[in-house]
Amino acid sequence: MSIFSAFRNGPAPAAAVEIASGRVSAASLEWRGGQAVVAAHASEPLPDGALTPALGTLNTHDRAAVAAALARVLDSIGRPRRVGLVIADVVAKVSLVRFEQVPSRTQDLDQLVRWQVRKSAPFPIEEAQLAYVPGIRVPEGQEFIVSLARRAVIEEYEGLCADAGAHAGVVDLATFNVVNAVLASGAPPAADWLLVNVAAGYESIALMRGSDLIFFRNRATDADGTLADLVHQTAMYYEDRLGGTGFARVMLAGASGAGARQAGDIEQVRRSLEERLTRPVDAVDPRAAAAIADRITASPALLDTLAPLVGLLLRDRQGVAV
Repeated sequence: MSIFSAFRNGPAPAAAVEIASGRVSAASLEWRGGQAVVAAHASEPLPDGALTPALGTLNTHDRAAVAAALARVLDSIGRPRRVGLVIADVVAKVSLVRFEQVPSRTQDLDQLVRWQVRKSAPFPIEEAQLAYVPGIRVPEGQEFIVSLARRAVIEEYEGLCADAGAHAGVVDLATFNVVNAVLASGAPPAADWLLVNVAAGYESIALMRGSDLIFFRNRATDADGTLADLVHQTAMYYEDRLGGTGFARVMLAGASGAGARQAGDIEQVRRSLEERLTRPVDAVDPRAAAAIADRITASPALLDTLAPLVGLLLRDRQGVAV
């Protein structure tokens, strides 16, 4: 799913950038004999407090530092002019809305979606940038995955790319593209599966039914309760409200790059998931979707960094749903 795309009628970018709290990363792909390959990758740390992803307020507090780090990253991967941009999940509000009947005209559907999310929007809908894609089809109607962000915040991120000499024609959320990396692999799960994505400053959970998103939630790392609590509550909701009969696969992403402060909690979640669901918890490995050039060392932290970048770059080619 691309939440705010200007590339609908043009070629997909060959490079992706993630601007996150504490770090800017980028990767480019090339194709060798029909196989996607990560041809180049770079990452630069950001000064503390230079950028803080948030929904309602401006995110950049040291624009010069972020733009400089982004320029260095882009230089390292060949200075692409067209990029896809990955941003933190907390920059947007994600909702799953359901309609019994879907208007045939796009304009009418746009108005219906806006009306539906207006009442829960954390800021005036007139200030929002909104996008949606069809979700799962259910007996009660059609679901849509709706992403709502403050237009000024999206323009802020696009402006950072422009300052570094690149046009961000696609802006997308991190966890959506970790999902896309899994779906772009040779054998994505066909039944229900669970993804837990741990990022700097927040944690997200996506429940998938094959290639369809059926539940999404994120929360700030400093919120009340633990990540284990959040996963437990989600699993109960899955069983009680979504007709869940068990996960074919449970996946964990981002843990290697989350920082030492969260390491113990991540291991606790891994163990509790394995005990409760009687299934192993697998790390997301983007190499199932895109090989890594021999010159790049594939550490666990690098794989976590590459997952959303690879997912964004392969989502259209693979026809993934999110």
